[in-house]
Amino acid sequence: MWLELTWTEVITVVVSTLCVYVAFLLLVKLVGQRALAAMSSFDFAALIALGAVMGRTALGPSPTLPAGLLGMVTLFALQTTFGLIRRNRRLDRSLNTLPLLLMVNGTVLHDNLRKAQIVEDELRQKLRLAAVHRYDDVAVVILERTGAVSVLRRGETIDPGLVSDVRGRELLAAEHLQRRPA
Repeated sequence: MWLELTWTEVITVVVSTLCVYVAFLLLVKLVGQRALAAMSSFDFAALIALGAVMGRTALGPSPTLPAGLLGMVTLFALQTTFGLIRRNRRLDRSLNTLPLLLMVNGTVLHDNLRKAQIVEDELRQKLRLAAVHRYDDVAVVILERTGAVSVLRRGETIDPGLVSDVRGRELLAAEHLQRRPA
């Protein structure tokens, strides 16, 4: 026994935690970066409820301190493992959603907003937070892999390497891209 848990209980907690973790990753991939973006009060409430469901599922019907500690150790081990896997570029790209262009050259890309499950009100909020005063001030708005939104302004050239992994980068005008020395 490990801290008053039987080996069956230990295996149950580890396998349950693993399954809940993988299911969470798959659901985030399915829903997209929007699940990770800045949260409204509704999103925050849903996240709290999700955490309670995940915790209860991982720890079983009668959670104990040892089961909770074992669940935490398992989660940290999974985080470390996936961190190592993400070092491989090909595996990382298959596990994570690439950044997505939401706005280019002052124009909102409505199809990409729908793909990202972001409404235009949220985009406007991000623009205001970035101190953007007019749509025409924007060269690019990118929904990052983390769910954060990056706003790059017109008037400054952008190194093409910074947008090399962004879906929709071909829409960016050449005038905004930094020319590389020949």
